[in-house]
This record gives sequence, C-alpha cells and structure tokens, in this order.
Amino acid sequence: MRKKSADGSGLVYSTEHGRTCPKCEKPVSQCACGHKAELSSLPAQTKLIPSGCKKAPAKDDGIVRISRETKGRKGSGVTLISGLPLVESELIALARQLKQRCGSGGTVKNGVIEVQGDQREVVLVELVRLGYKTKKAGG
Repeated sequence: MRKKSADGSGLVYSTEHGRTCPKCEKPVSQCACGHKAELSSLPAQTKLIPSGCKKAPAKDDGIVRISRETKGRKGSGVTLISGLPLVESELIALARQLKQRCGSGGTVKNGVIEVQGDQREVVLVELVRLGYKTKKAGG
C-alpha cells in the first residue's frame, strides 16, 4: 500500500484488500488504530456527503414535475411527467388522456409519462385542471 501524501489524502479502497482505514491505511479487517468500529458499521457502498451539500428534492414531495428531454432521441424532444402518486394502471390511463389532449403519441416508462413533442404547456394546463400541483422543471 502507498503512504499518505503531504496533503493528507490516502488510499480509500484497494481491489486487493477492500475498504481501508483512513487513519492507519490498513484493511478494515486489520485496523489497529480503533477506527474499525466506525468503519465496519458503514455499508461498503456508502458515500459520505459533505455537510455543506444540498440534498436532491424528494421524489414523493407531492409536486408533479413537467420537463422536456432530447437525450438519446436524435434531437426530437419529449415531454416528461414525473412525480405522479399513481399506480401503473392509473398512470397508463392518465397518459392516454394526456396524449389525446395533446394529439400525439407517448408511453409510460419506469413511472414517468413520456409524451412526444414539446407539450409542456398543454400538459401543465390539463394536470392543473385535474387538481395536481405542478411545476415546470429544467430549462
């Protein structure tokens, strides 16, 4: 294993030994400095977030987000509707209603309704009319 550099950063993970102790830089199973108890309680995939970082908004905050995305679609955009508190069958029914209102196609993938084209304004008005609290997300 390598030694700590002058700035105090050291080895955090080794494919040979797994997680290493930040103080003594030995594998967690062989830690000699007493940090072992703290490190063994953390899951292996835990990411430590600095206290100054803001958290991402909660998915279940009751706000339906309407955004436009073009990634992976060769430039043609779709309107994404996420954050709906509905089960899959209700999502499909709402998607059908929104597609008819917009006069375009679309689908439901992973709990997100996709409507072809930039239909944000029409979808926003329709969802407000249905009683959902909505918000435009993205640019």
